[in-house]
Order: sequence, then structure tokens, then C-alpha cells
Amino acid sequence: MAKENADIGGMVEDEDEGSDDPNLEVHLKAFRAQWMSELKVSSGASEMSNRLMRAQGRKKTQEVAQEEKATELFLRAVEEEQNGAVYEAIKFYRMAMQIVPDIEFKINYSRPPDADQDGRNYMQDNDGDGEIEDLLSYLEQELTLESSFPKICIPEMDKTDVHISALPREVLMYIFRWVVSSNLDMRALEQLSLVCRGFYICARDPGLWHSACVRVWGRNCTKLPPFKSWRDMFLQRPRVRFDGVYISKTSYIRQGEQSLDAFYRPWHNVEYYRYLRFFPDGQVIMMTTPEDPLTIVPCLNHHNSRIDSALFGHFRLSQETDNQTKVFAVCKKREEKVTEIPRNRYYRQNQTPEAEHTFHVGLHLSSGGVHRFNKLAWFHHSCHITYKQTGETVVTAFDLKRKYTPFHFVRVKSYTAFCEQPL
Repeated sequence: MAKENADIGGMVEDEDEGSDDPNLEVHLKAFRAQWMSELKVSSGASEMSNRLMRAQGRKKTQEVAQEEKATELFLRAVEEEQNGAVYEAIKFYRMAMQIVPDIEFKINYSRPPDADQDGRNYMQDNDGDGEIEDLLSYLEQELTLESSFPKICIPEMDKTDVHISALPREVLMYIFRWVVSSNLDMRALEQLSLVCRGFYICARDPGLWHSACVRVWGRNCTKLPPFKSWRDMFLQRPRVRFDGVYISKTSYIRQGEQSLDAFYRPWHNVEYYRYLRFFPDGQVIMMTTPEDPLTIVPCLNHHNSRIDSALFGHFRLSQETDNQTKVFAVCKKREEKVTEIPRNRYYRQNQTPEAEHTFHVGLHLSSGGVHRFNKLAWFHHSCHITYKQTGETVVTAFDLKRKYTPFHFVRVKSYTAFCEQPL
């Protein structure tokens, strides 16, 4: 048995020694190399995926931090708006939306059920003039903080010429009065206030708006209450407008004369216009004509209109106890100066009119549609005939139930394109 075991062991050793085949070694090396390469690829892919996961995690963390920061700014803006600091709220709203543009839809905050009602009450209690006062103080404070010697405006680019900011404020205010002019072109003043902060402050000068109120109401604007400022009075108090013309169109159908053969009777469609042009110095021009506005409106630009059918006079505003503003106007034809011509046998002297006609007009001032103070409704119209020989005056009142349509205001840009005097 021992001999057999020894033989078997020798055979196994011979098989092991015979297994040293060179092809087998090559196959083993190729297998090991392929295995190692697969291990490297799998480790590289896992490392790349780990890097991507870490980058995504960092990006998500940054987004969360940005969203938290934007949420904090947005909620602070909401709080400032509820407290009435509108312009501070706008600043925080802008900062929040610069970080996350759609933060308004991502934020979750509890909203009280009566928040909308509180907002409406706030807008009713704090009108536009209060916001303007806050903006004025805010802009003045900013100009003061920028430098110890604040300027009205700062040039955007360096220039060798003298900039308008070098002018004193008194000179600038005189320029602003020329912008408003004697025509009371407050629209141009508002457009000028959009240039910069300094021009905005100058355009809100109380003295400027007080002068405009005095030109409109005269002695009746000595007291400021119940208005908050002179600008508020000019914008809210009823007044006639000077930057255009009030136009009334009347049309009706009139039966014509019967034809000679009595076969038909014509009907005529009659149309005519009434024009009212008010001036800041209290003068008014009134005329009735079938000419359309395209022809007549340019002729009413100045006081000295040369239209034969025009009536010239003056007007005044009256605030009644029933809180209605009325406009009273007295107009008549302008007296022509008679030129002296040497008399001869061919000379015929023009006869002077025996009577003078004066028209008295009463109108209700109201607002219609979006625009303010753009409607004038008739409530009185009469003709006073004064005979020069006897001095007797006859008053004839017209029936206002027919053919007296209201006036509606139309703005005319050419009326304020040129100015002759400052405010």
C-alpha cells in the first residue's frame, strides 16, 4: 500500500510539473490584465458618479441657501409694505427677485383672511400725495448723504462744457417757471420731473404750484385745507383747462320747403359747432360756426383771434354750497376801431350799431370718463340787448331744452408749444 501511494504521489507531481504550459501562462496573464482593466474602469466610473453626486449636492445646497435668503428678503418686503414703507418694500422686493426671479410663487407664508381688506383700507387712507411726500423726503435725504454740498443733478459723462448742475437752484427754478409759462403747462413740468431726482424735487416746489393756483383761482386760494399741498389743490380742485378747447356739436333735421309741383318735400341735416377757449388770465373766446374743428381750432390759439363770428369776454369760477363748480362767462363782439377817412362826395359813413349785444353763459363743470374737468353742461344762456340811444336793456333767455349739447374738452398740443411769459 505504501508503494502504491508513493506511485500515485509521483504521478500527481508529474502532472503538476507537466502543467507548466507556456500558452496557459499567456492566457492567465491576459485574463489578469483584462480583470485589472475592468476593475479600474468600474472604480473610475464610481469615482465620476461620486463627483457628480457631490457637485449636485453642493448646487442643491446653494440653491436652498439662495431660496432661503430670497424668502427672508421677500417676507421683509411684505412687512415693510404692511407698515407703509412702500419704497423700502420695493427695494427688498427687487433684491429678492434678483436672487430668485420666481420667489413669489415658491414662498409659503400664512396670509390673514382680511389682508386684502386691510390693503384696500391702506390705499384709501394713504393716497398718492402721501407717497409723493415720502418720495420727496427720501430723495432729498439721498442727495444730502451723497455729499456735503448736494447738487440738483450730476452729469453722467465728463464734459468740458458747463453742465446745468452748476447753476444755482434759484436759476433752475426760474427755468422751471418758463417751462410752465403763463399758459400753465403743468404737463410739461411733470415730464421734466422724470429727468432725474433733482428735477423731481424742483418740480414739486410748493411755491411753483402755489403760483399756478393763484393764476387759476385768484383770491379764492388763500387757504390750503382741506388739501394736503398746493399741487394736490391744483390736481383735485375743479377748474377749467387751458391746454385745449371745449367743443359742443349740435345736429338736427329740418324740413325744407315744398317743391313747386308739390311732388316732394326735402329734409336737411343741419350740423354746427360751439367752441369755448379759456385762458389763464380770465379771458374766454366763444363762437358758433358750421366749420369743423380742423379749421377753427388753430385759429383759437391766441387772444387776438381775427375770426369775425368770435365773441370775446371774461369768465369766473364759482363754488356753490351744493359742491358744484359753475363757470360764468360774459361775451360780446369786439368793437372795431373806426378809421378816419377824409370826407368827399363819394364818402359814405358807416352807421354805428344802435344796440350792443352781450351774451351771458352759465355752465356746470364736471368730469366724464377717465379725464377730469372735461365736461361743461349748460344751465343758463341769455342775450342782453342794450340800446345806445335810450340806455334801455332787454334780456332774452334761450330755451336750453333743445339744441344745447354739453361741451367736451379736447387737448391741443400747439396751444402750449410756445410761451411768451414765465409763470
